[in-house]
This record gives sequence, C-alpha cells and structure tokens, in this order.
Amino acid sequence: MPAITVDDVLVLPRLPRLDPATTTYRPVRRVVTAPSGYEGEGFPVRRAFAGVPMSELDPFIHLDQMGEVDYAPGEPKGTAWHPHRGFETVTYIIDGIFDHQDSNGGGGTITNGDTQWMTAGRGLLHIEAPPEHLVTSGGLFHGLQLWVNLPRAAKMNPPRYQDIRGREVALLSTPDGGALLRVIAGEVAGHQGPGSTHTPITISHVTVQPGAEVDLPWRPDFNALVYVLAGRGTVGTDRRPVRTGQLAVYGPGDAIRFAADAQQDAHTPALELYVMGGQPIREPVAHYGPFVMNTRAELIQAFEDYQAGRLGVVPAERLPHTDGSTARP
Repeated sequence: MPAITVDDVLVLPRLPRLDPATTTYRPVRRVVTAPSGYEGEGFPVRRAFAGVPMSELDPFIHLDQMGEVDYAPGEPKGTAWHPHRGFETVTYIIDGIFDHQDSNGGGGTITNGDTQWMTAGRGLLHIEAPPEHLVTSGGLFHGLQLWVNLPRAAKMNPPRYQDIRGREVALLSTPDGGALLRVIAGEVAGHQGPGSTHTPITISHVTVQPGAEVDLPWRPDFNALVYVLAGRGTVGTDRRPVRTGQLAVYGPGDAIRFAADAQQDAHTPALELYVMGGQPIREPVAHYGPFVMNTRAELIQAFEDYQAGRLGVVPAERLPHTDGSTARP
C-alpha cells in the first residue's frame, strides 16, 4: 500500500502511554463482514456499513472499499454523471489514480495517499473516472469513499472542495513504534489532520506491524468505527478477531484497542485499518440514492431539483459523442 509513509517511524511524534487505572477501554459492540458488490460502471466494492444500525454510524452514512483490484488494459471503470445533495464524500486513494469533476467546474486528480473531500451541500452533478492513460495501461486500484452527513443547518450550503495531498496528513506513531498513524481529519492525541469538517469527526489510516498493539485515546462524545482494509488482527480488550473486509463498532469509553496478528498473509505485510469517529448529529435522516436529507419531502424536492436541472448540467465538453469542439446549432 503506497499511501504516505516514512522510512523511520521512531522519529515521529508518539501517542501517549495510557494509564490502565484511569482509562475506560471501549467494548466492541459488533463485528460485521462487508458484502461485496459493484458500483458505477462496474468496479468492485465492499459495503462496509451493511447491517450496522444508523444510530451507531451517525454522523457517517456509507462506506465503500473500492477494490483492491488489479485491472488489465481496458478494464478500469468509474461512474457516470450523478447528483449529490445534503452530505460530504471523502474519497481516499491508497493505490492508483482517480479523476473527479463536477458541474460547477470543481474537481481534480487524486493518487496514492491523497484525499478529495467534496461537500455536496445544496447539490451538484459529479463524475469519478480513471484517467485515460490508466484505462489504456491497466493497473492496481484501491481506495475508500466515506459519506459524512451534514447537519440540517449546513445541508444547503454552497458546494466546496478540499484537496488533501498525502504529504499533508499528520503522522505519528505508537510509544513502541509498532504502528504508523496518518491523521486525515480531526485530531488524535493533540495532532490535527488537515481535513476541515462541519461536524466534529476524526479519520485516520493506521498501519499496525505484525504483533503490535495500539491503545488509541478517543473522545468520549464520539462514536468509534474501525474497518480492516487488509490483514488480520484483533479488536477490543477481549481480542475479538477481525480480518480484511470487516468493521468493528465500539461502545462507549475514552480509548480503543486493536492489534495485529503476529503472522500475516504473504501478500499482506501488516494490518491496515481505517479508523473513524464523530460526534453524532442526532437529527432525522432521510436517505435515498445520492441524497441525504432530513425528511421525505426534502428528498422529493432534491429529485425534482435534479430533474429540473437545478443541481447543474453536464459540461458541454463532457457530453457523449462530442469532444467539445463541434459547433453547436
């Protein structure tokens, strides 16, 4: 996994050693296995939040692990143009490259370790696709897309982008150097990630070396979710086993524990985790397709606005069967 890393984790800031006498370790409420499916034009995904009550996910809505897949030439796929309203998409690329564009002229290219944070707000049209050179050559692709809900007061804000390069994340290690933490958003033990959020949340990518254990301080008012990107390990003080494609949901407390098995598969040198938590919004959620609103009436309005073109239109140069240079009548 070529996400941002360092040659020597021992030079990084360290997590504090937690005092077992005063630390309340969170129990593990459930471990679920993500079902596999397909998204967009047919790229494989794992639906990480399937089977988890929305009350335990709040303020998060949806998480897809995209790949890991090694495409042959001509195989890489993306999505067609589609609308969004009422939430944020956080796309983290671990391996490969993805282009984004929206109907407002925003977008960009993200690659190994980069994050594109798109606040859809009041709405836009959006497309995600591999660049032409990757379609031609094929290659490895692996990433995540997380949907973060917006509170009622921010759902109709203007759309906004944050282009977070992998080198901008906060890097830190555990006291024994057994794990590398990349803080993408929020704060871990006083170390702030670059992502700016409407609702207080923390997102990090953690690599745990075989046999290492991590005690991570965690805000008591946040929920806590740990998704296994690769490898095998355990979660919680009771050491419940987890593996690739599984999500652990923690209960209340002020710290979470996870560990990597001493023996990993030959193609997976370490345990790779996507660690998320946030302050629940605790508002009604009306979610259907690409819209996340508070009421059914707002969902209907979102669909009507999309059909009427009020969420934007596909740029002329991206219309099918034209390169944008043909004279229009």
